[in-house]
Amino acid sequence: QVQLVESGGGLVQAGESLTLSCVASGRTFSNYNMGWFRQAPGKEREFVAGISWSGDLIYYADSVKGRFTISRVNAKNTVYLQMNSLKPEDTAVYYCNAGLRLQLGDYRNGNYWGQGTQVTVSS
Repeated sequence: QVQLVESGGGLVQAGESLTLSCVASGRTFSNYNMGWFRQAPGKEREFVAGISWSGDLIYYADSVKGRFTISRVNAKNTVYLQMNSLKPEDTAVYYCNAGLRLQLGDYRNGNYWGQGTQVTVSS
């Protein structure tokens, strides 16, 4: 089992920045690809960004490319999502995920989810 706890969400204005953190416990963090997904009201959960266990592979959804940055520090069992130039359409609950598939165009989620953190961007 892997337990994931997200933090860092909040209410910001358009154009501002936020950094989300996800701390993992349980099994060896460095064995897992890690990712961020989000779910807006009335919409399906969607892939946002993913990083391989080694940090060598990183993928982003087209909607966030150039604005968001995913990173990880295996020594701290933590993955981050730096979000810049936020837009109202980024408003969603953001979820950390462990074990996702990470191949170009295929980002199926893994089995482990955090509880989510709300990000709200006002216009």
